[in-house]
Amino acid sequence: AGVPRHPGARPTGRGQAPASPGLGPARRFWQRGAMTSFLSPRGARLLSVLALLAALALPGAARAVCTGANLFDALPMAEQDALRARAEAVPHPRGLVFRATRAGQEVILVGTNHLPDPRHSATLALVEPLMAGVGQLLVEAGPEEEAALKQAAARDPSLLFITEGPTLPEILPPEDWAALSRLALERGMPGFVISKMRPIYLAMMLGLPPCAMEALAKGEGGLDKELIARAKAQGLAVVALEPYDTIYRLFAAVPDAEAPAMLRAAMIGAEQAGDSMVTLADLYFRGEPRLVWEFTRAQALAGGMAPDEVERQMALSEDLLMIGRNRDWIPVIEAAAAQGPVMVAAGALHMPGADGVLALLEARGWRVARLDGPRP
Repeated sequence: AGVPRHPGARPTGRGQAPASPGLGPARRFWQRGAMTSFLSPRGARLLSVLALLAALALPGAARAVCTGANLFDALPMAEQDALRARAEAVPHPRGLVFRATRAGQEVILVGTNHLPDPRHSATLALVEPLMAGVGQLLVEAGPEEEAALKQAAARDPSLLFITEGPTLPEILPPEDWAALSRLALERGMPGFVISKMRPIYLAMMLGLPPCAMEALAKGEGGLDKELIARAKAQGLAVVALEPYDTIYRLFAAVPDAEAPAMLRAAMIGAEQAGDSMVTLADLYFRGEPRLVWEFTRAQALAGGMAPDEVERQMALSEDLLMIGRNRDWIPVIEAAAAQGPVMVAAGALHMPGADGVLALLEARGWRVARLDGPRP
């Protein structure tokens, strides 16, 4: 799929990724940026770097609570049924915990959500006993990757910031800059900080409500972080599925000309970031990760995008951010499983679909079974 190839498992923090193609017109995907950042630990690591900057403007003793309305549940039942039917049309649309077996080898797969939530306790209660039987934990990004991301940003500010050419106040119309500054300030990011921030990362940040930015600034994490902590406590090796800078390389090729449209789309989504986060979290904890994807598609259509443009951009985003990476991970997973039982913890959107991790394993002779039951 034209994304970095990672030929074998490497200990966290090692390896370099080759260059990758740009996202191009996938900018509208980031209007619902909470989807990817919410379900991808790799996105969480990038946002945590930005949140460290926001922490300077956040009251240290305060603790925001993410609240909002469930937008999916507010849809007419006929629309809910139609979205579920689309989700159910792909392999493994439901479930967060799976076991894959082949020729005596075993892989436990966990679809993660990276933000803190008390509902993770139910998944942890199921997964923790399974962890006792594995020899290593494979993740998108472990502690060393998080450190490497921050070190890279400190070493090379151009990864996150515009170091040459016009800044955002010079690129955007005055009314757009004013609206963008207000939304960013609500997330603890003053105008002088965001004026030189690369648009793709600013769009990601706007996909999260202020409460989530505060949690990231404090270093709080979700299921992936909980699993990493437990693995380290058990003395398990934590192994990266891909090099730490994969996402930097994917985003680096976004054309500068896309910036105004990308940020306008992100600003639209930012107004409902709290509702979107609540909605996506509820769908995740119901064990319906593929429905998250279909709901995002529906929201783009409801926002006025042409159907063919929605399909094109959703397909491009899925290919670059999920499908290609899924394919790269399979040899890493199989190499690890050849050494003994392993656990894989990755963003929940990577699991379902014809090109999801589960179906890709099945195509190579693995038998996949869901371990978590239906959620209420």
